[in-house]
Amino acid sequence: MADTPQDHPATDSGADPLARAVAPLRDDVRFLGSLLGETIREHAGDRVFDLVETARRTAFAVRRSEADRDEVSALFKDISAADAIPVIRAFSLFALLANVAEDLHQERRRRMHRAAGEAPPDGDLEVTWTRLADLLEGDGDERLAAVRATARVSPVLTAHPTETRRRMVFEATRRVHVLMGRRDGLRAVEQDPVTEAELAELELELRRLVLALWQTALIRNERPHIEDEVMAGLQYYEATLLEVIPPLNAQIDERLGCGGRAVVRPGSWIGGDRDGNPYVTGDVVQFATDRAAELLHGHYAEQLRLLERELSMSARIVEVDPGIAALADSLTDTEVEGSPAREDVPFRQAVRVVRRRLAARARATGSSLPRSVLLSAGRLIGLDDDPPYAGPEEMAKDLETIDAGLSAVGSDLLRAPRLRDLRWALNSFGFHLQSLDMRQNSESHEDLLTELFALAGVSEDYAALDEDARVELLLGELSHDRPLLGVRAELSEFADKEMGVLRAAAEAVAGLGPDVVPHYIVSMCGSVSDLLEPAVLLKEVGLFSGSPDEPRSTVRLIPLLETIDDLAGGARMLDAALALPQFRALVRSQEDVLEIMLGYSDSNKDGGYLAANWSLYEAELALVDAAARAGVHLRFFHGRGGAVGRGGGNSYDAILAQPPGAVQGALRITEQGEIISAKYSEPVRARRNLEALVAATLEVSLLDVEGLGDDAEQAYAVMAALARLGREAYAELVHEDPGFIEYFTTSTPLSEIGELNIGSRPTSRKQTSTVDDLRAIPWVLSWSQSRVMLPGWFGVGSALKRWIEDGGTATDADATDGHADAGHANAGDGDSAAAGNSAAAGGTNAEERLATLRRLYRDWPFLRTTLSNMAQVMAKADMGLAARYAELVPDAEVGRRIHGVISDEFDLTREMLLAVTGQETLLDDNPALARSVRNRFPYLEPLNVLQVELLRRYRAGDRDPDIRTGIQLTMNGLATALRNSG
Repeated sequence: MADTPQDHPATDSGADPLARAVAPLRDDVRFLGSLLGETIREHAGDRVFDLVETARRTAFAVRRSEADRDEVSALFKDISAADAIPVIRAFSLFALLANVAEDLHQERRRRMHRAAGEAPPDGDLEVTWTRLADLLEGDGDERLAAVRATARVSPVLTAHPTETRRRMVFEATRRVHVLMGRRDGLRAVEQDPVTEAELAELELELRRLVLALWQTALIRNERPHIEDEVMAGLQYYEATLLEVIPPLNAQIDERLGCGGRAVVRPGSWIGGDRDGNPYVTGDVVQFATDRAAELLHGHYAEQLRLLERELSMSARIVEVDPGIAALADSLTDTEVEGSPAREDVPFRQAVRVVRRRLAARARATGSSLPRSVLLSAGRLIGLDDDPPYAGPEEMAKDLETIDAGLSAVGSDLLRAPRLRDLRWALNSFGFHLQSLDMRQNSESHEDLLTELFALAGVSEDYAALDEDARVELLLGELSHDRPLLGVRAELSEFADKEMGVLRAAAEAVAGLGPDVVPHYIVSMCGSVSDLLEPAVLLKEVGLFSGSPDEPRSTVRLIPLLETIDDLAGGARMLDAALALPQFRALVRSQEDVLEIMLGYSDSNKDGGYLAANWSLYEAELALVDAAARAGVHLRFFHGRGGAVGRGGGNSYDAILAQPPGAVQGALRITEQGEIISAKYSEPVRARRNLEALVAATLEVSLLDVEGLGDDAEQAYAVMAALARLGREAYAELVHEDPGFIEYFTTSTPLSEIGELNIGSRPTSRKQTSTVDDLRAIPWVLSWSQSRVMLPGWFGVGSALKRWIEDGGTATDADATDGHADAGHANAGDGDSAAAGNSAAAGGTNAEERLATLRRLYRDWPFLRTTLSNMAQVMAKADMGLAARYAELVPDAEVGRRIHGVISDEFDLTREMLLAVTGQETLLDDNPALARSVRNRFPYLEPLNVLQVELLRRYRAGDRDPDIRTGIQLTMNGLATALRNSG
C-alpha cells in the first residue's frame, strides 16, 4: 500500500532541499504503508491486495494526468459491496496512518528549526513572551492589569458525527504515534546490534498494531448514543489534557502574573447541548458530569499515590514543619497509631491524609476509584469514616501545606513536577474536570414557558404576547424567588423532559460546585425576551436568585447570534438588555463579565462565506462598543467548527484577525470532530495547540495587530461592498435557484448522513425541505464528502471580480441591507457601507482597485486570514470528482446545469484569489498542506468513487447491509483524510 518514487517523481531528487526536508516523512509514509499492505495481503488475500494496489496506482496516474478518471470508476463498477468494504477500509486506514506520519513530521521540523537556532513559529508562547517583554517588565499598564485579572482561554469540545471511531482505534493510533517517534529517534543514532534489535522490536509491535487496526471495526455498527460521545470526549483528558494543561497554566502564571489563577480551563457541550437533539435528558447530564468527575478523582488519586511513595523523608533526618505534623496527625489511624513507621515519615502520612479525604469524597459523590489507587502500605484507604473534602479549596489548602513543608526542609526539587502539577490540576479542573455548557433554542424556551405560565396562572398565552409584554412579565418573575409550580405539577412530556435537564444541572452544581455548569447558551437569540427566558427556568430549579435590585446566578446567560440578521441586530439587543436595571445588576454580580457567542455556521449557510465573515467582524465591533457604553467586560465565545465554512482554519491566525477590542484577554472557542483528534490526541500537539490559543489571545489583547491605522474606514467600506456582492452571488444559487435544493440533497450524501447512524443528533432541527433549518454539520459535511466544499468559497470570485471591475455599484439602500446598523461608526453605518460601493473607495479604475485589495491583503490580518483559509479549503475541493456526484441527481439537466455554475464559480474564485494574493498556486503560503494534498489526496480518489457507486445502489433500493456499511466507512475515511470536513 506504500507509495513509490514513481508516485512523486518531483520530490525524489537528492539535490532538492525540499526533497531532503520531506524525506523522513516519505520514509514514514512508505514504512507504514508497507506494513498495512503486507497485513492486507496476509489477512485479506492477494485478490484484495491487488485491487487496492491497482486502484492506488491508477489514482496516482490520474493525479499526474496520465490516466482518465473513468479508469478508477471502471475498477469498481461491478464490485460487490462485500468486496468493496476491505478496499474502503484499506484506504481509510492509510489515511489514518498518514495523519500520524504528517503529525510526526511537523514535530520533527520544529525540533530541527530549534536545533538550528531558528526562531520558533508564531503561536509558540516563547515568541509571545518576547513580544510582550517590554509590557510585562513595566508597571501600570491598564490593559495588562485587565488581562491579568480576566485572562481565560477555554477550548470547548463538542460532538461530531464523523468522530465516532472506537476507543481501540483511538488508542492504537496514539500508540503508533509513540512508537514511530521512538523509531525516528533510534534511526538517528549510529546503528549497532542493540539499536537494530530495538528497531526490530519496534517494527514487530507496529505490525501488531496495524493488524489490530485491520481486524477492528473502524466505526460502530449502530447509531452512537450521547453517552458514547461523552466518553469519546473524555478520552482526550486521559490522553493529553490532564497532563498538559496544569504545567501550561503554571508557566502562564509565572510569566504573565495572574495571581495563581488558571487561564486555560476547558469545557464541553457533549451531554448539555440539547438544541435540536431530543436525546439529551437529565440522565445524560448526570452521566456527563458524573463520568467527568470520576475520571478526575481517579487522576488525583493516582497522582497522590505516586506522590506518597516519593515523599519518604525521615523525621530523623529533616526537621518537620509544624504544618506537616498537624496535617499528618489530623486523622486517626488505629492500625498504625503510635507506630515508629508512622512517626518517621510525616510527609507520607500527610499525603495519605489527603488521599483518604479524597477517597471519602469520591465515595460520597458516587465516583468509583480503581483499587490500585486506594492501596497504601498494603491497606485500602477510603474505607474509614474520614471527613470528605467539601470542595477543591480544602484539598488545595492541604496541598499547599505539603508544598510549604517541603520548601521549609529545602526539598524544592521534590515539589516539582508532580506536586506542582497536582496543585495546578486542582486549580484548573476543580472537582468537576470541565464546564458543561447548557444550550437550547429560544423557540423551545418560549414553548416551555407558555406551558409553565399557563399552569401557574401567570399568563394564559405567553407566546401571543408582544416583546414589551414578555419582557415585563419575565422581569416580574425574576424579581422574587417563588417558583412557578409545585413539585406535584403535571407537565407535558416535553416540559417534564426540559425541566429534568435543568434539575440535573442543579444537582451537578450542588455536588460538584458552580463551575460544572457555568453557562447557559440561547440559540437563535434575537430579542431581550429570548435572553431572559432561561433565567426564569433556572430560577425554577434554584440556579437563579430573583430580586429587583440584586438578582444572582452562578450561570451566565449567553446569547448565541447565528444568522446574519441576528448578528446585525446583536448590538441593539445588548443595548436594550443592559438598559434593564435587573439584567445590568445580574451582569455586575458575575464579575461584570458578559459573554456573547458568535455562530459561524448558520451565518455562513445564510449568506455565504464572505458575507458571514464580514458580518461577524462588524457584529464584534458593534458589540464591543455597546459593552463599552455600558461599562461591562465583554467575552466572546466563538462557535467555530473544523471546516472553513464553519469558521475553521488556523486558530492562531483566526484569533489575531479579530477586530480591535474583541479579545479582551479572554476567549472561548469550540473544538469539534476530527479537529479534536488532530489537535489533542497526543501531548506534544495538544500543548502546541493550547499554546497557540493562549499566545494569540494575549497578543491580540495587548498589541495592535489589526495594522490598518487611518486606513480602517476605507478597509471596512471595501469589505462591506465585497460582502454584499458575495452574498448576492451566493443567494442567487442557494436561495433563489429552483433546482438547488434537489441538487444539494441528491448530489451529496445528505440523506444518508441522517439515515446511516452517523452521530447521535438529527440532521435537521425539524422536518423541512429548505436549507434554513438544516443543521450546520450535515450542511458542511455533505459538501465536503462530495469534494465541492461550497460553504468555504462560493460567491467570493464573483464578488472580487465585480468590485475590481466596477466597484460593485449599488444603491445606498442595498448597501446597508444585512449589515449592523448600531454600534461601531466604521463597521456598519449606511454612509460607510455606501462608500464601499463607490469606485473611489478603492480607486477610480480596475487597476487601482486591485492594488487596494493587494495592499489590504498584505496589511490586514482579517482579509489575509479569510482568503488564506479559503485557499486551503479550495485546495481540498475537486470539481472533477464533484461531477461524479452531480450524476446522482435524478434530473440530469439540473445536475449538469448547477454543477456547471459551481465549477465556473470555482475557477473564477481561484483566478481572482491568485490575482489578489499574488501567489502562483492556492497553497504557496502553506507548504505543509500543499505537500499533504500532493502526496495524500490520490488515496482519496477510490473512496470518493466507491462512495458514489454505493450511493447509486443504495438509492436504487439495494438494502444490502454491506452497502450501508460501505457508505459509512467512506464517510469516515474521507473525513479522516480531509481532517476538517464538518
